[in-house]
Amino acid sequence: MKIFTGNQIHELDKYTIEHEPISSIDLMERASKAIYHAISAEYDNRISFVVFAGPGNNGGDALAVSRMLAENGYNVSVFLFNIHNHLSEECATNKQRILDGKKIKKFTEITVNFDPPTLDENTVVIDGLFGSGLNKPLSGGFASLVKYINASACKVISIDLPSGLMCEDNTYNIPTNIIKANQTFTLQQKKLAMLLADNQIFLGKIKVLDIRLSQEFIQNTDSPYQMVEENDIRSLLHHRNDFAHKGNMGNALIIAGSYGMAGASVLATKACLRAGVGKVTAVTPRRNYEIMQISVPEAVLQMDKDELYFSEPIDTEKYNAVGIGPGLGSLENTAIALIAQIRRATCPIVIDADALNILANHRAWMQQLPPGAILTPHPKEMDRLNNGINNGSYDRLRKAQELAEHFQVYIILKGHYSALCLPDGHIFFNTTGNSGMATAGSGDVLTGIITGLLAKGYKQEEACKLGMYLHGLAGDLAVKDLGKESLIASDIIKYLPQAFLRLED
Repeated sequence: MKIFTGNQIHELDKYTIEHEPISSIDLMERASKAIYHAISAEYDNRISFVVFAGPGNNGGDALAVSRMLAENGYNVSVFLFNIHNHLSEECATNKQRILDGKKIKKFTEITVNFDPPTLDENTVVIDGLFGSGLNKPLSGGFASLVKYINASACKVISIDLPSGLMCEDNTYNIPTNIIKANQTFTLQQKKLAMLLADNQIFLGKIKVLDIRLSQEFIQNTDSPYQMVEENDIRSLLHHRNDFAHKGNMGNALIIAGSYGMAGASVLATKACLRAGVGKVTAVTPRRNYEIMQISVPEAVLQMDKDELYFSEPIDTEKYNAVGIGPGLGSLENTAIALIAQIRRATCPIVIDADALNILANHRAWMQQLPPGAILTPHPKEMDRLNNGINNGSYDRLRKAQELAEHFQVYIILKGHYSALCLPDGHIFFNTTGNSGMATAGSGDVLTGIITGLLAKGYKQEEACKLGMYLHGLAGDLAVKDLGKESLIASDIIKYLPQAFLRLED
């Protein structure tokens, strides 16, 4: 599913109006009916609604929804803000329809002074002040109204976006001037702001309403952002030949673990094997030998000459993919061995965890990343790669995008919606996974899965999309049986076979 920018959403509406064809007011009526049905499915007509409508088309939607609620027996009070004495054409039309219909008993148009209504726990506010067209923070009276609503005990339903929240970049927005909704009924598709962690406190439960905007425009218009869904992933799967043997199912190398961090090597190696690779060689310090031999008997072990840490690079010519970083530590000898390993890579490489931290401490070394390398940072690791600078989720995403383009690498910025940044600037958001996976070792598992898929012959983009989707899907399947509180990283590996089976059905 494509995620369009605010400007593209405007163009999509315009294209639908011109090519369906349908009038703008009738398209608004269609959208408002979808919103009305979503509201009425959750609230019966014993509920009292207070509607705050702005002067633009988001306000027009709110007015139309108000009329439909009143026509179906709901108690509705409407406040239309027209402080500049200018309404959009559609908003003005819906204002007149309310006045003509006479079903709404309390309709107030605010042009100067505003006496706010009482909002208590029995009130549901419909927020239709501003939608996806907003391009600057709210201020003045609207900011005061937002603060008043947020301070009350009422429930809030926002139309399309909570008022005050901008469609994409909220880096310099004012959080106190953004509606905190309990529910957001967004039109046609999610907006980029909805996928970013910083904004979740404003959105509540999100429901996407299909208002039948032009599929021709959606299909033919490129977007820098897309969401990875199950049908996309099914088409990527390579099906195992009946005559396959381990020799043609890929040979992977995992370089992970220092003394005291053997678990990272165990998790990455097990996950790599569960990804279906024919053979995995694990490189780890000698002190981890017994742990690895017992925990992952299927793996071939190659001991580093040092007892405690990774200290020398490995020849990679016989391997199809390399995963490096989980549990390596950050000793200077390990750092030197890491950059030597990166320089010697003759096959696709996945760089994670301590390997990323080492690169962050030696930023000039990033110039030596081979094109096509895959980096899998969590937010803090991404910030370290950017000199510790953090201006929020959107800024972090943009910097990951720029880094991927500059070095021609693939970056998976991990999170609830993990974001795969491609070398060409496009970003794909994963749609599987849950907060139960916020546990130590989860990222090591992802490294192993992607390394295994690369070794089996998947291209980097395919391995990243499939890997993060399977990783999240296994976590989702595990949560159904175990719950979020008790999930541990090895559970993700345990449920990985079920995730594969789900996609193969």
